[in-house]
Amino acid sequence: MNIVMKITEIRGEILLAAADSDILGKKFREKNLHIEVFPSFYGEVKVTDEMFISSLNMCTIANLVGKHTVELAIENGYIDKDNVLYIDGVPYAQYAKMFQ
Repeated sequence: MNIVMKITEIRGEILLAAADSDILGKKFREKNLHIEVFPSFYGEVKVTDEMFISSLNMCTIANLVGKHTVELAIENGYIDKDNVLYIDGVPYAQYAKMFQ
């Protein structure tokens, strides 16, 4: 299991924060962009790829970081590869589900 994640409800939104487990607790910086993969935000519970995708399906917002996590979201149609930011070589993406 290569992904850690945490689900939180915030003001009616279901937020999924997920990251590659091997970058948990690390900081990345490139020019004016920086990210710290806080265990308190991204969680420390390791999950299967299937559980991650299932959680992406039910969330309304997602914050994703790490090569494996972001690639899996791309492969399953949640993230467009052209919308991925790279901070010190580490992929970062956000997802929002729009309702009408």
